[in-house]
Order: sequence, then structure tokens, then C-alpha cells
Amino acid sequence: MQFEAVIGLEVHAQLKTKSKIFCGCSTRFGAPPNTHVCPVCLGMPGVLPVLNQKVVEFTMRMALATNCSIARLSRFARKNYFYPDLPKGYQISQYELPIATAGHIDIEVDGTVKRIGITRIHMEEDAGKLIHDPQRPISLVDFNRTGVPLMEIVSEPDLRSPQEASAYLRKLRAIIRWLDIGDGNMEEGSFRCDANVSIRPGGSRELGTRTEIKNMNSFRHVEHALAYEIERQKEVLAEGGRVVQETRLWNPEKGRTASMRGKEEAHDYRYFPDPDLLPLVIDGQWIERVKQSLPELPDQRRQRFIEDYGLPEYDAAVLTSSRQLADYFEQCLAAHDNPKQVSNWIMGPLLGLLNSQGKTISQSPVAAADLAALLDLIQEGTISGKIAKTVFEEMAASGKKAARVVEEQGLKQVSDSDAIGQLVDRVLAGHPEEVARYRGGQVKLLGFFVGQVMKATSGKANPKKVNEILRKRLES
Repeated sequence: MQFEAVIGLEVHAQLKTKSKIFCGCSTRFGAPPNTHVCPVCLGMPGVLPVLNQKVVEFTMRMALATNCSIARLSRFARKNYFYPDLPKGYQISQYELPIATAGHIDIEVDGTVKRIGITRIHMEEDAGKLIHDPQRPISLVDFNRTGVPLMEIVSEPDLRSPQEASAYLRKLRAIIRWLDIGDGNMEEGSFRCDANVSIRPGGSRELGTRTEIKNMNSFRHVEHALAYEIERQKEVLAEGGRVVQETRLWNPEKGRTASMRGKEEAHDYRYFPDPDLLPLVIDGQWIERVKQSLPELPDQRRQRFIEDYGLPEYDAAVLTSSRQLADYFEQCLAAHDNPKQVSNWIMGPLLGLLNSQGKTISQSPVAAADLAALLDLIQEGTISGKIAKTVFEEMAASGKKAARVVEEQGLKQVSDSDAIGQLVDRVLAGHPEEVARYRGGQVKLLGFFVGQVMKATSGKANPKKVNEILRKRLES
């Protein structure tokens, strides 16, 4: 029997606010344990939470960017469960009345575009962090993360493969970073994913028994964990067994999932409205203000790059993979009006350099205006494209401007026709056999002669003029 996978993802993204969701404690990562805490986030008796307005606005930005409807009235609820890293014995979240519902994003896998529904987006507070002692049978609790604002994004069960799940996660993270509402760092836990996966006979509309997979902190782990779990469930059914609804942990070292506990249902958490927080009322004016503050979104900007600048789809996709990269491209283009040349240099030498150094575009050692100045020198014929790569490397290493590097190293292109003509004559005189073979029909030898002239000028001769003069001499 042919089975198909049915996957839904629950993504928790930490919002990039300076303070926590219900108190003024810092959200800065990496502080000494239990130093960013107060009576509110520690759940001391008699304290009252106060909602951080920036958390609401950041969540609204994400809701609008993912085509969700924003609720005019939403409510916070208490999610009750006991775990050592949850000081209050409950988590403040949203349940029956979330802030946003019924959205979607489009993903692309193997050239096919697919729409993935978003069931809901809601706000909640994070729990603390358990640190397990490797030497002793004890665990320590760091409450710094307790109360850090999270945005949970729940997808519809529209995903059918690990590759689609990975593409969906990458798209969500790209939007979050584009909006500058979170850093999307999976390694630090600020972008986390739980996956619900089941299988069913191909063509069936009924959902199978699902398992939840936790402990996936990279896109690669998500793909591997889902692939393993899909095959595990197929084997269970093939052997006449029954898939059990449970929560499983991904073990990247062993490359397999393992049972953690039975899967909870919503009623297990005994949700009820939080009595300490008023309902959240969002009017149309507030929504409109947030909408007006949104930047041009990635899909829109990619399409504009294709239509306005004539870029190939691949170039446009790469250049809009981050907002900072798209900005760099347009800053460079403002000073050097050749979209394809700018794109080629950013996607080639610049990104190659940054990747080798583990840097992002915001850490580029070559500013957009300086790269544009280098491209101007190529277009003017001052230097060749080959020499420009040498100049670029020196610019990145020293911080010098392109014109200064060219001047100091004597890299200016030789374009004088008389000077090039003399070099061509010397090369042809030194290779009479090759000249005879060329004139006998072996026209591919032109490249040999060009190479000899370029070698004689250390690559500084204007290649176009070298080709022109060589053809005239050889064909006369």
C-alpha cells in the first residue's frame, strides 16, 4: 500500500523585544543564570503581569505578513502543567481566542509552488531552562528565559514531505528576520519547532494517528527526524501494528526518534482565561498603523527585482533571501546602474568572501558604494574584469577604495591601440608556426595568441582591443 505523510508544524519564535512579555526583565541571551528575573516572572504571590505592547505589535506584523486575520478581541489563558522550569505552575498563553487566524504562505519545492495554511498565531511566555549535570544525578534550573515573549505559529496539516516542512520553516524564519521581530536562531533556541506527523493511504482524506516530535534545533534535524518517523510509522503498519499517539524525541546522534511520553490533548492542560489580564482589544486604527509600518515583503520585492531590473528568478531569490542583502543590492545599484553586473558580483565574489569568513552581509568589509565604484572602473575600461577580482580582494583585506588599489599596484588597463599593436606584433613574430596554422584554418588558436598578449601585460591589456587587433593582423 502506498502511504502519504501528513505533517503540521508548531513553530515557537522568540520576539526581539528588550524586555519580557509581562515584566521589565531583560531578554538578553547569555547572562549568568537567574540574573534576569523578578517577582513577576518568578510567579511570586500577589504580583500582577502587565502586557508588553511591543510584543503585540510584533505579532501583528507577522500576522499581516502571513495573510492572517487579526482578531479585534483576543484573550490570554492559563495552560496548567507542572514542570521544574515553570515557576508559576502554569504558562500564560492564548487558547480559545488567539490574536490571529486563517493565514497562509507560499513555499517552493523542486520548482513547484504550494500554499500552506496557517491555523493560528498566538502570544505566550517561555519557560525556563533545565541544565542537566553530566557528572551527578541532578538538574539545575535557569529562570532567565522564563517570561521571554514567544509567538507560536501553528500550520494546517498541509505539508507532505520533510522537504516541504524545511521549506516552510525557512520561509517563516526569513519573514521573521525580514520584519526584524526576531533573530530566528535555532541553535540558541529562539526559533523552535515541534512537528506532528502521521501517515495515511494515498488518496485518503482521513487523518492517521499522529505523533509529535520534539528536540529539533536545525533544519537538517527537522528533515532527518521527519524522514525517520515517516518510515517508522510505515514499518509499524506494514507489520500489522498500530501507531500510538505520543510525543517522541529526536536523537541526532543515533538518527532516530524515541518515545518520551503519551501525547497530551488540550483538555489535559485545563485551560481557562487568565484572571489577571484583561482581554486584548485591537481596533482598526491600530491594525492600519502596523500595516503602514511594514516593509516591502520578500515575495513582493523578489517580483519587483524581476520586473523592474530584468533579473533572472534565481538571482532575485538569492538577493531577497535577507532584507539586508536586498538593501545592499539596491544601494549598489543606485550608484552603478547595471543590475545584472551588480547581481553577479554580489552573488559571486562578495557572498563567496562572506561565506568563507562566516560573515553576514551586514558585516561586509566592502560597502555597497565601494563595490559600485569598482564596477564603474570595469565599465569605463580602466581595469578588466579579471584584474577587478584582484582589486576586490585587496579592498576587502585592507579597506582601501578601488581607485587607490589600482593606482598603488599599477593595475590600470592598457587600452592604447598602438601599445597593444606592438605587443601583438611581437607575439606573432615569435610564433610563426602557430600563425601559419591559424591561417590554414585552425582559428581556435586565437585564444592562444590572446593568452600570450595578456601574459606579456600581466593581464592588464584590454581583452576586447587585443582580440580586435589580433584578428586584423592574422587576417591581413
